[in-house]
Amino acid sequence: MSHDHDHNGAEHAIDHTGHEDMFRLRFWVCLTLTFPVLFWSDTIQSWLGYSAPTFTGSNLIVPLLSTAIFVYGGLPFLQMASVELGNRRPGMMTLISLAITVAFIFSLATVIWDDLGADFFWELVTLIDVMLLGHWIEMRSVRLASGALQALAELLPETAELVGDDGRVRDVYLDELNVGDVVAVKPGSRVPADGSVIEASTEMDESMITGESRPVLKEPGDDVIAGTINDGRATIRVKVTALGEDTALAGIMRLVAEAKASKSKTQLLADRAAAFLFYAALVAAAVTAVVWTVVDGGVSEQMVARVVTVLVIACPHALGLAIPLVVANTTSIAAANGTLIRNRDAIDTAKDLDVVVFDKTGTLTEGRIGVTGLTTVAGVSKRDALVIAAAGERDSEHVIGRALRREVEDEAADMLEVSDFEAIAGRGVAATVEGARIHVGGPRMLEYLGVDVTPDLRSFAETFGARGESVVYLVEDGEAIAAFALADVIREESRLAVERLHEMGLRVAMLTGDSREVARSVAAELDIDRFFAEVLPGDKAANIETIQAGGDMVAMVGDGVNDAPALARADIGIAVGSGTDVAVETADLVLVKNNPLDIVRILRLSAAAYRKQRQNIWWAAGYNIVMIPLAAGILAPIGFVMPPAVGALVMSISTIVVAINAQLLRTVDLED
Repeated sequence: MSHDHDHNGAEHAIDHTGHEDMFRLRFWVCLTLTFPVLFWSDTIQSWLGYSAPTFTGSNLIVPLLSTAIFVYGGLPFLQMASVELGNRRPGMMTLISLAITVAFIFSLATVIWDDLGADFFWELVTLIDVMLLGHWIEMRSVRLASGALQALAELLPETAELVGDDGRVRDVYLDELNVGDVVAVKPGSRVPADGSVIEASTEMDESMITGESRPVLKEPGDDVIAGTINDGRATIRVKVTALGEDTALAGIMRLVAEAKASKSKTQLLADRAAAFLFYAALVAAAVTAVVWTVVDGGVSEQMVARVVTVLVIACPHALGLAIPLVVANTTSIAAANGTLIRNRDAIDTAKDLDVVVFDKTGTLTEGRIGVTGLTTVAGVSKRDALVIAAAGERDSEHVIGRALRREVEDEAADMLEVSDFEAIAGRGVAATVEGARIHVGGPRMLEYLGVDVTPDLRSFAETFGARGESVVYLVEDGEAIAAFALADVIREESRLAVERLHEMGLRVAMLTGDSREVARSVAAELDIDRFFAEVLPGDKAANIETIQAGGDMVAMVGDGVNDAPALARADIGIAVGSGTDVAVETADLVLVKNNPLDIVRILRLSAAAYRKQRQNIWWAAGYNIVMIPLAAGILAPIGFVMPPAVGALVMSISTIVVAINAQLLRTVDLED
């Protein structure tokens, strides 16, 4: 974003709009000046069989306007070439500059010495026009591909509503905020800094950061992320915990910027090819000059025309764009799908994976206890049993109590009359619900009360117990009337993710610190090929090595905290975490949402990006391989000679093809 004040401290996208505007303006100015050059060009007049009107000074129209176009339109290329030469790394700008300078000097020489033959002014100006057009298109493509960063930069508001010690609210710029300040966030407003809610409750739209489409309820004590929107009806007060560069948003922007800036192996291959083409072009131009000088018996217009054409054709524009545009698009598509790329090579190598290893808790599962099964004795409905148990657990802080209450989403449990709540240490809870004394607890509660269970309840407990799940009972007036199985809830997306990975020919493994029973149960339910149970955090990396020892390429998916060594050891480390946990140092890829299906999307994107890179390199390099000999005049014996401007036009078309092909990556369907 481009404001007069840069008050928000978050780093901005690399802005190509200045270059884009410059190339666009120069293109239109030069194109306008080109028409009279073409109209009064002797070559064009002879081709089209007309005579342009002559008057005093009309013979100077072509050289003067061509000089203006060379100076004004050619200047950006000459400046960039001087940088390349200063760095001793000649590249495409050096080639362009060489071609237009050779054409300009030769054409000026023809004005002074008539016997040199026809000038190249019309080819010079059209070449510069085409180059300016190609660069304008290139800069526009880069800007469009950088949209992810630009969109992120625009998420932060310019000002915040600071709540003073006296309770009064005033507008301040973001750089006036300090950690510990309290800000008010009205409905529809964006959160100005990372912070913690201290007053009121509301729903937040976090989709731009986490990709979570549903509004997220935020209550006092919950964290909120800079850039997210208050989607509810209440104004919340937020205590600032992180500002500017320390916010999650700035972290995401840094990762996106790093990913755009970092060069992958494929990019380095394209750079080497571009450098090779520069030297190949010089050699081809030299050989062309020597051969045609010998054939023509001296320096000729033909020879210079071919040398210029070779130099124009050889500009590795398309090759220079082949990878960067795909990289830029891949990065922004991944970000839009909730994946941040920290290491470019990871995207290149993801297509070669053999095994995806998931950490269980918090990745394949939700990392919270939920009710996975329920049975009751005859005459008691499952719904009633849940409501009564949830009512009895109303004042409990235990995870089992919270799990039971979550199952009853409406307010039915709150409508029951509850009294005499009692927490019985190590056994469960007791309470009076609607006049009946109830107990909720496990087998030790049954022993404590001396209560027997029915065969159905016992069978239920044995089945779920064998799977490593916890079983608790509801006892009403001394009789066990229901049993609940509780376990870490498997994510709905996990089953589909494993299925899709299998369809892609990958094997899936799971690491967990849980017991073998729990691991076996989850592995069976998700159809996982291999699991490692009772694994200590420090041993996870060793398990990754065990799989790699078989020659497999492995991706590790974990929460990035206790999984750090395993993420580092894997060929590709993929961290899953909330929007505030993006800067996971050891991960190659970061999934902003805890959604295993994002792994499938990123693997599909990896394969599609690799295809586009290969297509672009082959197109760009193949074009040069075919066109340089044509430009050198290899078909001259049969009467075909390629003019420099045609070479420039074909080269520009090649650039446009590569740019369009890179944009087509956005049409790839990453969903099912």
